[in-house]
Amino acid sequence: MYSRKYFMRRHLITILVLLPLGLWAQKIDHTSSYRAMENERYFRFHYDNDYFAATDENYTQGYSFELVSPKLEKNPVNYVFLKPKDVTTKYGLAIEHIGFTPNDYVSKAIQFGDRPFSSAIMLKSFAIATDTIRKRRISQGLSLGLIGPGAFGKEMQVGIHEATGNKIPGGWDNQIKNDVVVNYRIDYEKQLYNYNNLITLQAQTTVQLGTLFTNASVGFNTRLGLFNSVFSTTQHKKNFQIYAYAQPMVSVIGYDATLQGGLINTDSPYTIASNEIERLTAQFNFGLVLKTKTLYFEYTRSAITREFESGASAKWGGIRIGFTF
Repeated sequence: MYSRKYFMRRHLITILVLLPLGLWAQKIDHTSSYRAMENERYFRFHYDNDYFAATDENYTQGYSFELVSPKLEKNPVNYVFLKPKDVTTKYGLAIEHIGFTPNDYVSKAIQFGDRPFSSAIMLKSFAIATDTIRKRRISQGLSLGLIGPGAFGKEMQVGIHEATGNKIPGGWDNQIKNDVVVNYRIDYEKQLYNYNNLITLQAQTTVQLGTLFTNASVGFNTRLGLFNSVFSTTQHKKNFQIYAYAQPMVSVIGYDATLQGGLINTDSPYTIASNEIERLTAQFNFGLVLKTKTLYFEYTRSAITREFESGASAKWGGIRIGFTF
């Protein structure tokens, strides 16, 4: 008979072998197990900004409004998702908005060698299926929306800078032009280790296909603190949870419309050429979560290596606030 230690070692070796094949994850991620809310009905707001990392470039800000309810099972989009067996599934909708700027966002001139101005807004239908027997979790999402001026990235950033007394962005007229966003995403997460719900380790893989992002990801996430495991239903549930998490990811990029422009509309005034895209990147996310029976609070920080040859690494932070109902 093989020991538990042997199986643990074999899982880790398998993931380490696969790690170089990983791809980059989307900026807004709400389906990882360390962000799980245990109630079947909840609402959550998420806001990212590079202000938290004392910068104002690259991924400059993003936000999402997320709603989960059993009533959303009737959403017709859910019929396109894979249907795993022996799982508990939650269904939701989210509105997501992301914006990007170059380092010199004040100048009205095109910033050649830096990333273009771009923003996108999407309505996302998603399903999160948890298998407590096999200790795994499969999340799927289909996002429909728009990249370009119609996503009002200019109005959003200018309004925030005017309200806060910061420099007014001047280069949004050079942004990526309007194009359609149709993007599918699937995440697979497998619990590898759990010690008394004090420390846990999961392997995680993500694949995205579409007109906005085409990529895939592999990495780990770990939690340390006091928490309930989403991979178990038999445990005594804690009404108060507090824990830190960390998530390293290694990435290979297929297509990124926020850098390369839309697939249909090729009239953007400035984009990054395909041969200048960094096909291999790394990202590290970490944060602190506090949860009660009805409330969710999170502070998060992220860093990513450069995404194109003449670019630079980027950092940002964010907050999440949610409640059950």
